[in-house]
Amino acid sequence: MRMLMLGAALMMTSAAMTYSVMADDDDARGAQKLAMQGRDDYWHCLAREYSRDSNQGLSEQDFGRSVAGACPSERQYYRVALLDYLTTQYPNIDSGAHLATANRAVESAQKDIVTAFVKHRPPQK
Repeated sequence: MRMLMLGAALMMTSAAMTYSVMADDDDARGAQKLAMQGRDDYWHCLAREYSRDSNQGLSEQDFGRSVAGACPSERQYYRVALLDYLTTQYPNIDSGAHLATANRAVESAQKDIVTAFVKHRPPQK
């Protein structure tokens, strides 16, 4: 009887640990999906900003300032979703490092859209 109870306890512990790992995997996948969705939403918003007719005559610096202030809700959602994903994926790393990484990702997106703007605008006459 004792062996049966011990076996049942071990099976329940094993099942609980397996469920915990699966739940962690689900959390990580969910966080990754939200981070990717946040990235895509932010990029689409930046693309809309890029294609505005009112931006055609802007200098690189003026367009860069415009992009830096554009899409505030999408930018913040991307930052938070990426921060959540990094925290889920790498829980032992300092949260300040994750925030710095998320901020660099946002800055990189802004820099990329400004670079595209500069490369594709018509030459000055």
